[in-house]
Amino acid sequence: MARKPKPKLKIKTHRGAAKRFKVTARGKLLRRRSHKRHLLGTKPAKRIRRLRKVAVVHPADVRNVREMLPYG
Repeated sequence: MARKPKPKLKIKTHRGAAKRFKVTARGKLLRRRSHKRHLLGTKPAKRIRRLRKVAVVHPADVRNVREMLPYG
């Protein structure tokens, strides 16, 4: 009898990364901006408005994020 080939192992998604990053339909990685958690009273409203927007992950970090999100 022929042996059945072993199935390849699945890679686990990094759950912390899954909560912080989003993959767009074209494959870009989006992230939230930092510095918007506390001490907001001292920051100008203009800066807080800018921090609302999502940002694209820097090209130097894309490889690491993609490894954490194998099925994203």
